Amino acid sequence: MTAVGIDAIEIRTGKLRLDLPNTFAPKKGEDPEKYTKGLGLEASSFPDVYEDIVTMGANAAKRLMDRKGIAPEDVGRIDVATESAFDHAKPVSTYIAGCLEQVYDGDFRHANKGERKFACVAGTQAIDDAYNWIRAGRNRGRSALVIATDTALYERGDPGEATQGAGAVAMLVDEDPSIVELSTDQGYGSMDETDFLKPNQQFPSVDGKRSVQVYLSRMREALEDYEAVAGPVGVEDVSYAPFHTPFPGMVRKAGLFAYRHITRDSPVEDEIAAAIGRRQPREDEYDSREAYEEAIREYMDELKGAEQYREWYAETIEPTLELSRVVGNWYTGSVHLARASALRHAAARGLDSEFVGRRLLVGSYGSGAQAEIHAETVRDGWREEIEALDIDDQLESRYDLAFEEYEQVHDVHDFDKSVEVEELTAPEAEFVFTGWGRMNERTYEYVE
Repeated sequence: MTAVGIDAIEIRTGKLRLDLPNTFAPKKGEDPEKYTKGLGLEASSFPDVYEDIVTMGANAAKRLMDRKGIAPEDVGRIDVATESAFDHAKPVSTYIAGCLEQVYDGDFRHANKGERKFACVAGTQAIDDAYNWIRAGRNRGRSALVIATDTALYERGDPGEATQGAGAVAMLVDEDPSIVELSTDQGYGSMDETDFLKPNQQFPSVDGKRSVQVYLSRMREALEDYEAVAGPVGVEDVSYAPFHTPFPGMVRKAGLFAYRHITRDSPVEDEIAAAIGRRQPREDEYDSREAYEEAIREYMDELKGAEQYREWYAETIEPTLELSRVVGNWYTGSVHLARASALRHAAARGLDSEFVGRRLLVGSYGSGAQAEIHAETVRDGWREEIEALDIDDQLESRYDLAFEEYEQVHDVHDFDKSVEVEELTAPEAEFVFTGWGRMNERTYEYVE
């Protein structure tokens, strides 16, 4: 059976940067370590006044197509995952296709276009759709373009304000992929939850404590479901574990829970027990659920300090957070940033052919709520593709916002406000937002 997976990746970050410890924290009267150590964030990316989810997605897609030598007729579907859409009917994929048709000969007239929505898990669901489309033989030899693009804004003063971010990840899903092959096995954890939602509003309503609990519960269920079909996951089976990253501090919690799960009833659990003086609690050892949960909390506190766990976390989880630390939350793109971070780390370590065949265990999550776990096997073209990314240049060239400028830019991207703010950067060789058309649709053009 021919492998299907991700053949190419491109990343587009918003062109503005907000320094959290040095610009945001002082204005909020907060200790900078609340952000750097607590949330695990250094900075956030924001879109300039001429950027939005369409321009970021289209610019990422154009660079991918140019680099891979792809013409519009080579693409059979364009799926956009976002929870920042500005139209309840016309999908963002049509806007992005319209942008791309300005600069290429040919068009996407015969490509299927859609928009996926399930909070932050939608990007992975769009990849699943593309995978299934190819496996079903409906692609006619064509590729799928999957774009996760979001502007993650919170109301000013909201506890989630420091986790904001903006950017897009474009991915080419195809047969015989260069980067990773997707597993046929998947695990899900899904329930009707009210932890984060946007009922006809731009800014989310969030129950932060509940959202963390739901995230961890659905991830655990998805991992259990994945193991039910793929077999147990061992510590040595996975090189990296990219998780959905609303902020790195959340992933610290997820990593600890995942490690406890995959080491249960294994020789590693015995090693840890020898080091900390106890094995994981088993529910049948306790008279009540409350007593068992208290024992689990105590065990987890001790597990955090175990050398075995700390080494595993440093090797398997920490490298996936490098990009998120400096750009913030990208909603649907966050787990795909985590994958790119992991692969960049492998390249920086000098890994090449010896990394081929290794596995990533990818944990996606969307509030509302659903988690998905699947495996990805590294392919022999991974290093060339990852080294072609220009994300470092983008990060270094971002404009540093003063706090007053941040407030102005936030107002620009607030759909309920109409403000005029001068652009802070100069567009060059990119798609830009230009205004509104005759039916109040957003309009775009390519600037040389």
